[in-house]
Amino acid sequence: MDIAVIGAGRVGTALAVRLLDAGHRIVAISGRAGTVDRAARYLPGVPVRPPSIAARGTEVVIIATPDDLIEPTASSLADEGALGEGQSAIHLSGATSLGALSAPRAAGAEVLSVHPLQTFPDVDSAMARIPGSGIAVTALSEAGYGLGERLARDVGGRSFRLADEAKPIYHAAAVFASNYLVAITALAEELFSDAGMPEPAELFLPLQRATLDNIATMGPTAALTGPAVRGDAGTVTANLEALAKRAPQAVPAYVALADVALDLAHRSGRLSAVRRAAVEEVLDSWR
Repeated sequence: MDIAVIGAGRVGTALAVRLLDAGHRIVAISGRAGTVDRAARYLPGVPVRPPSIAARGTEVVIIATPDDLIEPTASSLADEGALGEGQSAIHLSGATSLGALSAPRAAGAEVLSVHPLQTFPDVDSAMARIPGSGIAVTALSEAGYGLGERLARDVGGRSFRLADEAKPIYHAAAVFASNYLVAITALAEELFSDAGMPEPAELFLPLQRATLDNIATMGPTAALTGPAVRGDAGTVTANLEALAKRAPQAVPAYVALADVALDLAHRSGRLSAVRRAAVEEVLDSWR
């Protein structure tokens, strides 16, 4: 297929490379500062053009801009006659509704979104991580789903269908799985440092990796350990008292996550109602 990528940043560039490797033709790309250099390095021979020129006449237009630019970019392309009948418009956001592509849809284009469920700090890591990653496909027709699933397969991903109305909760889940993992890790590093641990990340990352391995093999319920699942109110009290003295900013996070852990442990049958109540009594005093 002839494909144009509008907004060829980290993810757009990596997808373009993978699609090119799969036998598709990247007709042109467009983007902001840095796009020319990325094209020269990763897509030699692919021209960098203004969006409307890049998109015009192609079969597929991938809009890989930041979320808040998807709708204005799509509308501009449709208004200029560069995106409409006989073409497919795809955006890459896991949070943005297909409503952002309403202008090209009104102009006759097939619309869908394709979202790799992965984190991509740079182009090289994106190219390496896309194969094997889950890829959410959202569409309004079987033809749209078929196209998204084909492209996901061509880049080596594992596609799954995601309803448009489910995108907000899906993206919130992704935030918990990735962004908040980073936030919690940063907090843990700070606390370990405060405890006097030298080179804390080198020493606690094996713990995190083992935990993720346990989740992969056993599931999160069986992998859960610690004072919440044991109903150990005394340890929870000691933890919170230490945090209040040394890192009071961490107390609300500890309490909120302890609530989640208690609920998981109780629903799984691993924590009795009596022990749960004992821990909740402690937590309530710190809310």
